[in-house]
Amino acid sequence: MGLLDGKNLLVTGVLTEGSIAFHVARLAQEQGARVVLTSFGRQLRITQAMARRLPVEAPVGELDVTSTGDLAALAGRVGEHVDRLDGVVHSVGFAPQSVLGGRFLEAGWEDVATALHVSAYSLQALAVAAAPLMGRGSSVVGLTFDARYAWPVYDWMGVAKAALEATSRYLARDLGPRGVRANLVAAGPVRTTAATHIPGFEEIESGWSARAPLGWDVRDPEPTARAVVALLSDWFPATTGEVVHVDGGFHAVGT
Repeated sequence: MGLLDGKNLLVTGVLTEGSIAFHVARLAQEQGARVVLTSFGRQLRITQAMARRLPVEAPVGELDVTSTGDLAALAGRVGEHVDRLDGVVHSVGFAPQSVLGGRFLEAGWEDVATALHVSAYSLQALAVAAAPLMGRGSSVVGLTFDARYAWPVYDWMGVAKAALEATSRYLARDLGPRGVRANLVAAGPVRTTAATHIPGFEEIESGWSARAPLGWDVRDPEPTARAVVALLSDWFPATTGEVVHVDGGFHAVGT
């Protein structure tokens, strides 16, 4: 038996084989789940190509998490492929270059608002949009980067991740009575597409492996993906509002 036998999952953010979301989708399928992916715009074809590289080709639905129309249509679009959802993976984040790379003091509100909308508010928007398909025992899992610290060059994306973590706690509070869990996985630095678009990202990843008690491989997204899959399973039935660190233990010893 697989960890996710019989479960239906919605996974956002699959853009490359190096993305954490791709490995979540792959591992979920290997553990018995049926997976539906989402994408939008010019990225749609990229996600469709990635869907064909999974063990089982996954259907891809259109979803821009900032579009009220797409969010309203989500349950219907997903319902074309599965009759319910047992889990939703939020792997969405974006910030304009103007709010990253040491520009914290210069950033304007419009660009900051974009970062907060896409990277934080979208967790609530996605959960609400998927809610009609989720019943008791379902799980919402998102990805964060430890927001307790002011990291070099991360700037307003760090603020957005702090908002994301708070959003997850409030989702845990409000979805809990429905039997739906909400948790986050705080990954160490992984060289995903999103990470490589952060100017000076190497300042964050530099020395991480040496300081992490278990070491850390910035090229390996699978440990993080495994944690997401575990939180989607029935093995954490009473865990919600949690941030699970998958960073080689770096968070325990700091800098």
